[in-house]
Amino acid sequence: MGIHAGICAGQIAARCRRPYFMINTVQLRMPRLCLALACFLLNTLVCSAHASNTGLPLQSVFEQALPRAGLAGALWSTVGPGGVTATAAAGLKNVATGERMAVDTRVHVGSVAKTLLALGVLRLVTDSKLTLDTPVAALLPGLAFTNPWRGGDPVRVRHLLAHTSGLDNIRFWQMFSLEPRPDTPLAAGFAGDASLLTVHARPSSRYAYSNMNYALLGMVIEAVSGERYERYLDTKLLRPLGMADSTFEFVTQEGPFADKRLAMGHFEQGAPQAAVPIYLRPAGQFTTTAADMARLAVMLMGDGAGLVRADLMQQLDRPAGTDAALAGLTAGHGLALAVRDRHGAIGACHPGGTVGYVAMLCVYRPQNKAFFIAFNADSEGADYEQFYKRLIADLALSPQGVRAKPANVETPPVAPMADWPGWYVPMSFTVSSLAWTDVVFNFRRLDWDGTLLHLIPFQGASKALSPAGGLLFQTSDRIAPSHVLMRSDDGRRFMNDGLRTYEQVPWGRMLWLWGTLAAGLAGLAYVLVWGLWCCVIRRRSAASTTATATTAPVLTIPLASILALLLPVPFFYTQSFLQLGDRTAASLLLAAATGLLPFAMAWGLWRARQRGHTSDRIALAAVLQLLAVLAAWGLVPFRLWQ
Repeated sequence: MGIHAGICAGQIAARCRRPYFMINTVQLRMPRLCLALACFLLNTLVCSAHASNTGLPLQSVFEQALPRAGLAGALWSTVGPGGVTATAAAGLKNVATGERMAVDTRVHVGSVAKTLLALGVLRLVTDSKLTLDTPVAALLPGLAFTNPWRGGDPVRVRHLLAHTSGLDNIRFWQMFSLEPRPDTPLAAGFAGDASLLTVHARPSSRYAYSNMNYALLGMVIEAVSGERYERYLDTKLLRPLGMADSTFEFVTQEGPFADKRLAMGHFEQGAPQAAVPIYLRPAGQFTTTAADMARLAVMLMGDGAGLVRADLMQQLDRPAGTDAALAGLTAGHGLALAVRDRHGAIGACHPGGTVGYVAMLCVYRPQNKAFFIAFNADSEGADYEQFYKRLIADLALSPQGVRAKPANVETPPVAPMADWPGWYVPMSFTVSSLAWTDVVFNFRRLDWDGTLLHLIPFQGASKALSPAGGLLFQTSDRIAPSHVLMRSDDGRRFMNDGLRTYEQVPWGRMLWLWGTLAAGLAGLAYVLVWGLWCCVIRRRSAASTTATATTAPVLTIPLASILALLLPVPFFYTQSFLQLGDRTAASLLLAAATGLLPFAMAWGLWRARQRGHTSDRIALAAVLQLLAVLAAWGLVPFRLWQ
């Protein structure tokens, strides 16, 4: 599939006028015949090289690219006009056994499952079983939302679908746990912690990706249909679509729920990992094939296949109601898909990631083209984007299939931009318990040079944003505006890229956060190094001085508390990372060790007032203030099960 049959002969004349290597920049004095011959030979070589780089079948290209990227295998499907589909596979189904990936191999797709679950909810809307504006609390009376805006803006079904409910994304224990079973009630994912249902932003105002949203939608399906959401979706959605090789039921590679057709999941260096049940399974539990996903793509590009109303289908990838959408930004998330502007094409897409898998689904409605790809390897350093780029190129999307850049837009005057440069921190977090780390290490800085807006992240490359009208801006690798600046009624300033919102903060706040961190780390280093020297090394020698004799009693307990942080390490090393959210010996020791730190430092500071040195007191106070900050952010004690 996907063979580019480019004909070089038709390109020779054009390339002779402007050859591939810009040979016309040099004045060549030779007879016309020699020039023509040279041009012909040059273009023959160029076309051969071009064919070898981009004219190979996708399977050949991916067979070579997968091992270079450190990935096990992949399978994919593409859809062309008229619903013509092609499927293929490359690489290994199981690295340990060497079994090859086949076209009909089954895979997991992680959060791509959300698109299908959204369609299931929209079928209920189509069947008049509920509406997009139905308050979720009315459907799930057993759950209590803490929503400051509940009077006028309760959390509605549409907010869960579009990730605009204001709820957190996920907690460690909801995703990394070996306690849930395939039939664990969905309500167990929200048990025991009222803060899970705290609404942090007015519903509909801001997009913030949330796995909890879709777990709640699974509960909504069960409440409305009267059956398990897996059965409802398998019978009322997958069966009518002809997706016979797909299921929402739990499927794994080992044990009583094993399927030999399911590819093994992998991590770095080909380490195998079988699938396990999760608490928030509606958000990412789905087993499918490349052919079935092509059938889904055809449905997504149509009018709903009689299952979902046509007007609802038009809202699948259209952001609506958020502050960013109201400010004119078309990038964002609709009821089921997100707008993805990459590689010269704008599609309606949904990525997916789960234990040992990464996937991507993209549909390009204007041209009735689509692709799906799944990798049975989840590797932090892998370049998955190269595969998406090649699939987009293989679809050969024409300019009519993408949105044009805004024409004749005026550059905003410098005056309105004067207040926008500064420091911006994220307003939503992947794991809410790690919010402090996101604020401290994932902030952005905006600079305005009078022509371009420069977005400078703390980690990663900076981007130049060109004005696209009003307070819309666009990066050079995008077709449509990619960012928007917004101001709230109370004067707060925000930056949004469709999927993430950042709030401008005073530089003093960032200075304070970094200052507390730097001082605390310096204090920890002092206690560790000087404490070891005074309490261990010098005590064992006969060269003990008055200084070490004075410092040793002061730093003994603080030093011991720091060294106690090593106690959980061997336990974490021997347990599965999938138990990160469980109460295990490792997590309990970590909580105990981090919880004792403030008391140990306070005890040392109290002793230092009596007989310690000024440097001891300064170091202990520095550590104590950092621990106080971390405690305020919920990181001390560090409890992975919360």
